[in-house]
Amino acid sequence: MINSRLFSLTFLKSEISSLRSLQKDFSKIDIKVVLVCLVVSFSLTCTYYLDNAHYPITVLRDLNLTGLAQAANNILFQHANAQLHQLIYWAAVIIFFYFVFPAGIILFVFKESLTEYGLQLKNAGKGYPLYLGMLAIMMPLVFYFSGSESFLERYPFYRVAKNESLFPNFFIWEIVYFLQFLALEFFFRGFILHGTKQRFGFYAIFVMVIPYCMIHFGKPMPETFAAIIAGVVLGFLSLKSKSIWLGVMIHCTVALTMDLCALYRKGLISA
Repeated sequence: MINSRLFSLTFLKSEISSLRSLQKDFSKIDIKVVLVCLVVSFSLTCTYYLDNAHYPITVLRDLNLTGLAQAANNILFQHANAQLHQLIYWAAVIIFFYFVFPAGIILFVFKESLTEYGLQLKNAGKGYPLYLGMLAIMMPLVFYFSGSESFLERYPFYRVAKNESLFPNFFIWEIVYFLQFLALEFFFRGFILHGTKQRFGFYAIFVMVIPYCMIHFGKPMPETFAAIIAGVVLGFLSLKSKSIWLGVMIHCTVALTMDLCALYRKGLISA
């Protein structure tokens, strides 16, 4: 699926750029890479511990802010749309620590443009045949695995009740879900990859894949193994095009397909 010439050019360009960066001043610590790694560690830790909707309520109670704690509890657990609110809270944590926080580091600490970290629209369509090929492979696999018990226990995240309309809650959730994928792609294929490539060159792809694989722990095993492959391919294409947008699109397409397949298998929608 990856043209050998395309691979070679991308590999050589990234390695030459990394070598030049090292030759420029190899006697000093690369503060940028250190900060990227620390920000990544901090963000991953926060998303792991803060994604539980009980956490902010516990913190507010510990601070003796009982009124706010009760209000948060009502919104997250007592409200008629409590399930949706909990999911939005989870996505908000992801969006903040995967996008807002690292974007602030790029803009105000590194003083660089976000376009240098994958948000540029120019060349965003480069490599689209590979994305189409990935979709052609993944769509049948998604439908096949959507019949497994582990898959149906997990997806969709928003549990649609019997006789419940998909509009508006399910549609609201899918929009928020897509924004979460934008944040995820920016964090891994943008911030980590482009923030460390001057030090690690082409191998920044594989540095990024390690934490990307690990955030899938707890999900069905086939999905976690697929994340390793997808992480390498999407990392390669982001390194080549300096754009994450096709990665965002494929993530959203696969996620929507997974949710619709799960709803279909559960008999909540008809073909």
